[in-house]
Amino acid sequence: MPTNRIARINDDIQLAVSSLLREIKDPRVQQGMISVTRVETTGDLRYCKIWLSVYGLNDEKEFMKGLRSASGWLRRELGSTVRLRYTPELVFALDHSIEYGAHISKVIDDLEKNEAEQNEN
Repeated sequence: MPTNRIARINDDIQLAVSSLLREIKDPRVQQGMISVTRVETTGDLRYCKIWLSVYGLNDEKEFMKGLRSASGWLRRELGSTVRLRYTPELVFALDHSIEYGAHISKVIDDLEKNEAEQNEN
């Protein structure tokens, strides 16, 4: 459970990174709609794990390579946006929960359609 200070820092980093991701010019990163779903910063502020959800992702490996190549720029911009003693090293991870939720919703809709068709017959 993060402390209040770490929780506020996580929120600030989440807002800053979500706006900075739109400014990246690398086509490997601009593959779909990117959402920052969660941010966890260590207590010593040295590392920050950022979970991203990308709707419409074409190539996951290329997306992660693009993020790794842009991580230095993101860290520098984050340091100027969020004033901290140490700017944390950014670690990215993909969050597939939105895609999974869309899949489950589609499966439920298909089941309801099949049930309605069976009731008509």
